[in-house]
Amino acid sequence: MEEELPSGTDNIVTEYNTYEDFLDSQITSLDLYYLEDEELARQLVELGYRGSGEVLKREEFEARKQAAEASRLSKRSQQKALASSGKDLKNPFLKCLAQREEANRSGKMTTIIFIRDYNARGQEISGYIDYAHRLKTEDFEPYFSGKKRLLPRPSDLSFYNWETQTSTSNPTPNYQVIAESASGLLFKNKRDRKILNVDPKAASPGDNSTRTVIESPQYTQVVIYDHITRRKT
Repeated sequence: MEEELPSGTDNIVTEYNTYEDFLDSQITSLDLYYLEDEELARQLVELGYRGSGEVLKREEFEARKQAAEASRLSKRSQQKALASSGKDLKNPFLKCLAQREEANRSGKMTTIIFIRDYNARGQEISGYIDYAHRLKTEDFEPYFSGKKRLLPRPSDLSFYNWETQTSTSNPTPNYQVIAESASGLLFKNKRDRKILNVDPKAASPGDNSTRTVIESPQYTQVVIYDHITRRKT
C-alpha cells in the first residue's frame, strides 16, 4: 500500500526544489548575522536547533520528494492512458465504456461486456468480452473515436457465430470460464474467486456484481456486467 504524505511535509517537498532550499527557508538574517556561516546555519536547522518549521532530515526530504514525484507522474500517465479522455461521446454504449475505463485499468473493477450483432460478413455473432483485458492488450482510441466498432472475437472469454455454429471460450488474466454448469455459462473472477452468473433469468449476477442492459442503435444487444473486485484479506 502506498504511503500517504502528511499534508505539511507534502507542501514542503513540493515547494522546495532541494534540501538546501528548505534549510535556507528556516534561516533568518539574524541567524546569519550571529553565525557568520551559512553552512553552519543549515546544519543547526537540520539538527533542530534553529528554524521555526518542521525538522526534516535530508534522507526523509529526499524520500518524500521522490514519493511526491512518483505520485505526480503516476497521475499524469494514468490520465494519458485513458483512451476515452477528451472525446465527445454521443453513443450511449461508448459513454458507458468511458465511465468504466479508469476503474478497469486500475483493477478496481472487472467488467464483462456481452454483445450480439453482425460481423462484416453479415453473420450474427455474440460473445462475452473481458473489458479490462482488452484495454491492456488493445488500443481503444479507435473505438472511442468511432473509427472501429467493438465486437466479440474467438479469442474473447466466450464467442459464438450463429451461422457457422463456431463456439470458443478462453480464460483471461481476470476470469476463468465455467461452461459445463447446470446454471449455464459462468465466469469465476480470479482475484476474489467470486462467481459471475450471466443468465438474464438469474435473480442476481452474483456478489459485488451488477447487470446493466444498454440500449444502443449500433448493436442488436448489449449487456454490461460490472464486478467490483475485492482482494482476499
